[in-house]
Amino acid sequence: MNGDWLIRGRDGRLSVYLRSGDAVLCRAERVPGGAWSAPRRVGGDQRLHPVLAVGQGHDAYAHLVSWRPTVSGESGLVHSTHFRPLLAALDWLPIGHPNGKGERTDTPAVAVDAQGRAHVFVRNLGTGVSMRAQKEKGGWGPWQDLEGYAVQGDLAAVTGESGRVEVYAATPDGVLHWGQEKPGAQPVMLEPLEASVRPGTLRALATSAEHTTLFFTDGSGDLCAWRPGGKPVALLPAAGPGPVSAVRCALDGHDCTLLAQRSASGRVAFAAYPTEQESAGAWWTESGPVLPADAVVSLAVDAQERVVAASLSPSAGQLLLTRRKDEPGLALEAWRPV
Repeated sequence: MNGDWLIRGRDGRLSVYLRSGDAVLCRAERVPGGAWSAPRRVGGDQRLHPVLAVGQGHDAYAHLVSWRPTVSGESGLVHSTHFRPLLAALDWLPIGHPNGKGERTDTPAVAVDAQGRAHVFVRNLGTGVSMRAQKEKGGWGPWQDLEGYAVQGDLAAVTGESGRVEVYAATPDGVLHWGQEKPGAQPVMLEPLEASVRPGTLRALATSAEHTTLFFTDGSGDLCAWRPGGKPVALLPAAGPGPVSAVRCALDGHDCTLLAQRSASGRVAFAAYPTEQESAGAWWTESGPVLPADAVVSLAVDAQERVVAASLSPSAGQLLLTRRKDEPGLALEAWRPV
């Protein structure tokens, strides 16, 4: 999965999206902080590949993107919008293939601008990046080739506080970066980062009115933070493989960035530091039980502004949840199955 699959809806309820066979399922709190609903299929009976990207706009609507099989040897992307966690999502709408037709390329990414328009990014058959975006008055614009080369691993798409959409991609030479010059404009390639980057470790977060921060693991195994226009900072050794989950939250009255990652030991590791102040340092603290190797982690802030963490293991069918306790620091409740 790509993006934050644990999200808070506009009604304050938390929901999670998960893959199950050829479907995407949703579970949601019946009331904020309360019991959870049973899993429900999203988008109708369309058969899907085991791929999911999730994005959320300022309106808190969830936008879901996946690949579906079309004819033999070919696939196309589909999109669904979920307005509220306990309502049915819209049916999957075909949005095509970045090269017109062909087999699926890689996991897509989706970001939603300030006007609520979804922007879908995916690697194309030429190993660059293509984008298709919703129009302001409905429907979708054409596929746009953003160019690029030798893109590897999942893309990281993000919407800045300005409402402008950005996307990052790893290559053998470093990181490619695209951004909008104004809302609704086609993203253009900006100054790339030359660095050693492990594919599949990118995660981006809006961290101020001016900046988004990209987190990635470098060739030496350090988790780095990079804001375009500056140099990457090695924050601390990565706790494990894959991307971190990241969220901004208030900890003891301070604007902090919280990171979570499945560690090499199999438990969830957390690290927090003052937002955009990497020089303050950070360190990992592990929590919860040992998780299966395929477990992923996601972070959110609930209706009471408490940090919530969820872990999901597709192989075990296990969803676990914890919340921050109402006390100083980052003390967490016991992890519990949902």
